[in-house]
Amino acid sequence: MVLEAGEKPVLYPITEAGGGSVQEKERARLREIIEKVNTLFEGELSDDDKLVYVNSVLMGKLLESTTLVQQAANNTKEQFANSPDLLSELTNAIISALDAHMTMSTQALNSQAVLNGIKDILLNHAKLWEALRARASPGPTGTAEP
Repeated sequence: MVLEAGEKPVLYPITEAGGGSVQEKERARLREIIEKVNTLFEGELSDDDKLVYVNSVLMGKLLESTTLVQQAANNTKEQFANSPDLLSELTNAIISALDAHMTMSTQALNSQAVLNGIKDILLNHAKLWEALRARASPGPTGTAEP
């Protein structure tokens, strides 16, 4: 950038990009979901347990339903909410999730090879160690405390 004598460049502030508004909206949405599911479930369940169950597991199962996809495409949100198929598909999703998790958990508990495979995936692909390190608070020496 070539400047003439006395010329001052004008810098414009960051607007949309980099403003963090998308992350804040997502965090607010997740907080709202957590508040709602906290009123539904009892027992020793973390917020993450509840959030993953509703927002990932059940949502994923419901997204697999061709019936619900078709109904969502052809109806308003209010009409879709009143569909008798929605509760039926939700019940099926809960049963399917229970069956799938029970099957996978049983296989993992009964097979050292499956358990070792899950460990490998968590450590080498899902970045478990890195995620745990990121959660660790730095100690007085600047290193993570045990």
